[in-house]
Formats: sequence, C-alpha cells, structure tokens
Amino acid sequence: MTGRSLIRLSCVGVCLGAAACSSWKPAQPALPARSIELDQLIIYSDSPLPKHHRLLEELAAQRATLSTLLALPVSDEPIHVYLFRDSRQFKAFLRAQHPDFPDRRAFFVETDIKLSVYAFWGDRVAEDLRHEVAHGYLHSVVPRLPLWLDEGLAEYFEVPHGQHGLNLPHVQLIDSVPKGQWRPEMRRLEALRSAGDMTQADYAESWAWVHFLLETTPERRQLLQRHLQALRKDQALDPLSVQVNRAEPDCERKLIEYVAGLAKGLR
Repeated sequence: MTGRSLIRLSCVGVCLGAAACSSWKPAQPALPARSIELDQLIIYSDSPLPKHHRLLEELAAQRATLSTLLALPVSDEPIHVYLFRDSRQFKAFLRAQHPDFPDRRAFFVETDIKLSVYAFWGDRVAEDLRHEVAHGYLHSVVPRLPLWLDEGLAEYFEVPHGQHGLNLPHVQLIDSVPKGQWRPEMRRLEALRSAGDMTQADYAESWAWVHFLLETTPERRQLLQRHLQALRKDQALDPLSVQVNRAEPDCERKLIEYVAGLAKGLR
C-alpha cells in the first residue's frame, strides 16, 4: 500500500487522515481534460481513451461486484478519475496543488462535494485504479467507513477479478513473521485514525480480516454485510471487533490459522 493513499478533505481545509491540516488551495486547471463516462465513473486522460478499454471496463464492472458481495446498493454519485500520462506530470500536479500530500503513486480524495481519484499510467496502474476506485464506490454509499475497514476492503478489491480478493503480498508478509509472533487484533486497527499512521503490517492485517469474513462462511460474510448496512444508515452499533468476538470468541486464533492455510497453499 506504500504507493497509494486515501485522503479525506473538507471544503475549508486539507487533512491527511486525521493528522495535520493546512489551508485549502483551489486547484488550477492542470488536470487531464479528455473524458469518457462509464456508468458512475468519469475518466479524464491526457490522451484519448477507447471506451472499451479492458481496464476501464473492469473498473466499471467492479461496482456491481462490490455491490453484490457486500450487499450494498449502487450509487449514481460521480467518481472523477484523473489519469496522467506519466509519473512526472502526476507528481508536478501534486507538488503544485497538494504539496502536503505524501509521495504516492495514486490517491483517492473525498471532499464535501466530490469523489476523486488521481493516478498515472505506469506498471501498476491496474492495481492502483482497482484500489482507489473501490474507495470511491464504497464512499459513495458508506461515507463514514472506518479507516481500517475502508483500506482492508480496497486491498481486497485491488486484486484482479476472479481471484476472490486473494492479495498474495499480504499473505507473504504475514507468513514472513516468525511463528507465534503475529497477533492480529481488530480493536487495535479500529483505533487508527490516519492512513499515514498505518504500516504495511496494518494494511496486511486489515486485508486479512476482510478476506476472512468474506471468503470463509456465509455467517461471517453476513455479519460484515449487516455492519456495512448499519454504517450506511448511520445507525448506532457496536464496533465490528465486538460483534466478531461475540460471535466467535477465538476469532484471532481462527484468523491466524486461516492465513497460515493460505500461505501453505502458496508454497
């Protein structure tokens, strides 16, 4: 996840997660201008794009996949995707318009009035766009999604369609921890407030919880679906960690065994 970042902005300030803020500087007209629309996505590019580009069609189809798997409605709120020709133009734009942003390959930005993705054409553009567009789809229907869950879901959906969200680098990272030393704790993840505070291990654990809930039993998947639906309706509810531990008091042990099984299957 070092190449991407999720930024939540307000119309009066710029915030990196819940960390330091600085005054908002209106963006100048330095963005890609050519555009095509694919359902909820409005994709801007420096170069002409065919409407039936394979990657763009995959991003458009991701909306239905996400909606079905998470039992969430679809939204018609536009997600503006800005694709720069190369990293040089992308970084020049960020330095000029968002100098407080960290050095990343791609961003999802949420303001009070707009959902936007910024990325550039590079070797990992497909992975980056699947991740950031997933943020867009999620925030268009569940605006107050907890940070760790937001990132865990995006890490799940950044994997190419048909692979059931199996994020191999995360499996390998967790598997590299000496036996007995990986101690997942969802409650700790729930306390994180800034993407800048999340380590690679935090992203891996967030993904692992999401994959465990979505890909093991119908009961676990339904628990996550109900939680997302309640968040969407802004209903008072217990943290997901409380709900999961109530259903399965030994869930941490089960998660450890589950990821170990995934890693064993890769060897």
